[in-house]
Amino acid sequence: MKRLLLFVLMLLATNGSYAQKTKIKTKGTANAVQGQRWSVEKANAWYKTHPWMSGANFAPSTAINQLEMWQADTFDPTTIDRELGWAEAIGFNTMRVFLHSLAYQQDPKGFKQRVDTYLGIADKHRIKTILVFFDDCWNKNPQAGPQPAPKTGIHNSGWMQDPGDIISRDSSKFIALKPYVQDVLRSFARDQRILFWDLFNEPGNSDKLNTSLPLVRNVFAWAREVNPTQPLSIGLWNWDFEALNKYQALNSDIVTYHNYDEAPTHQRIIELLETHGRPLICTEYMARPRNSRFANIMPLLKKQNVGAINWGLVDGKTNTKYQWDVPIADGGEPVEWFHEVFRKDGTPYRQDETELIKKLNGK
Repeated sequence: MKRLLLFVLMLLATNGSYAQKTKIKTKGTANAVQGQRWSVEKANAWYKTHPWMSGANFAPSTAINQLEMWQADTFDPTTIDRELGWAEAIGFNTMRVFLHSLAYQQDPKGFKQRVDTYLGIADKHRIKTILVFFDDCWNKNPQAGPQPAPKTGIHNSGWMQDPGDIISRDSSKFIALKPYVQDVLRSFARDQRILFWDLFNEPGNSDKLNTSLPLVRNVFAWAREVNPTQPLSIGLWNWDFEALNKYQALNSDIVTYHNYDEAPTHQRIIELLETHGRPLICTEYMARPRNSRFANIMPLLKKQNVGAINWGLVDGKTNTKYQWDVPIADGGEPVEWFHEVFRKDGTPYRQDETELIKKLNGK
């Protein structure tokens, strides 16, 4: 927590001068001017146009990872429709959804059509979507095509990094991802079904540390060239990562973050991040055995007007009902689910939780 306090104080001291230094000179007409970070006033005005944001990180229960969600052979709109219907029924209005560059590279046109189909289903259920481009978490070497079966009792055994360990560290290779990012952004740059763009999930994870900073810098630059109407962000998640945190915080239009701690620690993080003066959205929380629960965290987030996006909606192939480092060899039920709200048949894991979620969402 001391590291977080020092980090916030550093940002407050440098924010004004840094913002001036990072303004980008561009050529061409006014219509072609590269986007810049939103002002505090613009960010807060945007936030006020939306109801309190609550929801989950979403992959359909039939997908082990992002590739299985988006590849043509395994894209499953029927399951997506059914499961987003369960989310709508408890008042969730926001889903955070991970894309994958390999699924795009297989078939750019088809990929974008599938994204559009997903957005149409979500919109039917009155749900806005946060789209995530890159990710440093879990398996390092993604491959297109059929995806692995879940490993019994192991949390997120088949989730794939994007773009993967080697490419994410090598600017001569990851520059090839610019057309993907910009094509998707341009295709949906004014789409009101998209809440905002989360450009990179947990950069520096999987022991990558600051080797991910060049890709972070580039994806912000690529997105600013497109200048979508939706805000841009990369969430803070590890307070030891000084260089990454500084760059992420000072280039995001809105402040997003992850926290799986119990309420007193989470409250302190909110208080510190509020010093930015920008909207706050927690894009990952809720790990029951760590005492990050709907019962103690979701009311706190609503009281503070912080968006609340928990990890997981429906128990499925991701196996995220199992704890991060506590595998269950026989694949049996954990004593307490780590993540997820619903069982595969749509019944709540805990009825008291879904009743609370409904109440907080005014259902």
